[in-house]
Amino acid sequence: MFRIFQANTFFLAIIAIISLMRTVNAESPATLTVVVNGLHHKKGQVCLRVYSSEKGFPDSNTSEIQSGCTQITGSSVKKQFSGLKPGTYAVAVVDDQNGDHKLNKDFFGIPKEGFGISKNPTVSISTGTPKFRDASFLLKKNTTINIDMKYSLDP
Repeated sequence: MFRIFQANTFFLAIIAIISLMRTVNAESPATLTVVVNGLHHKKGQVCLRVYSSEKGFPDSNTSEIQSGCTQITGSSVKKQFSGLKPGTYAVAVVDDQNGDHKLNKDFFGIPKEGFGISKNPTVSISTGTPKFRDASFLLKKNTTINIDMKYSLDP
């Protein structure tokens, strides 16, 4: 009887450990790699912002959860953001030619610099600025996304 109790206790302990390992693995931080394609300039910098909610997306420089700029060295650049919790994210990108870390717009609100948004949504006068829900994606594990730069509005 005592051996059966020991065996049951052992198996329960193994099941508990496996459950804990699954829980820990489910919450492991992930790395997001963003590849920005179609750059028109060979110098300057590309600035990227990662957002976890619609708050401030895509223009705010204070509501993103991670951000960073990388020097342009060719027609594409790559930037990694690590330590992200599993969740829903969207990314905004600017070909920042004047070094002010923001997307410059004209009097009518039309971008004067290259820009890009995750999931590459249509950006036109009729669609307006993309919403978080149209640009967001689910991040559960290490992921790479591609963003195409735009230097004018879509037709």
